[in-house]
Amino acid sequence: MQAGKQAGFTLIAVMAALMLLVLCTNQVVTVLAQQAQREREEQLLRIGLAYQQAVGQYYENSPGTVKRWPRDVSDLLEDKRFIGLRRYLRKAYEDPVARSAEWGIVRAPDGGIQGIYSLSDLRPIRTAGLDTPDLTLPAVARYSDWRFVYQPKKP
Repeated sequence: MQAGKQAGFTLIAVMAALMLLVLCTNQVVTVLAQQAQREREEQLLRIGLAYQQAVGQYYENSPGTVKRWPRDVSDLLEDKRFIGLRRYLRKAYEDPVARSAEWGIVRAPDGGIQGIYSLSDLRPIRTAGLDTPDLTLPAVARYSDWRFVYQPKKP
């Protein structure tokens, strides 16, 4: 009868060890998922800023006196308004948060592109506003609320 009691104790010890392993694994998975989201968020900020600057360069480098906005992203990849090759972006970047090639477009008054935004409704890790010399973003509840828009300087 003594062997039966020890077998029961061993089973309880193994179950407790498995529960600890599950809890630790859950914590590790949570931390890794949060780190992956943080990296995608940083990529979104870098890519959004790149698009914002590319739109600004396209607009400011317009030939003549009338400034024009790019009609679509392909205009940022190759500006056909000039004889020589001008590129404002190396490639059309994907949205790292939504994991899609499709972006939301902020339209300029003439119908061109003034900026972009993510189509993701996920909650960002960074919800406070961001104010740097290159980029200003308000406090948000979703990634789609971050708008990477070029604002021309007032003359």
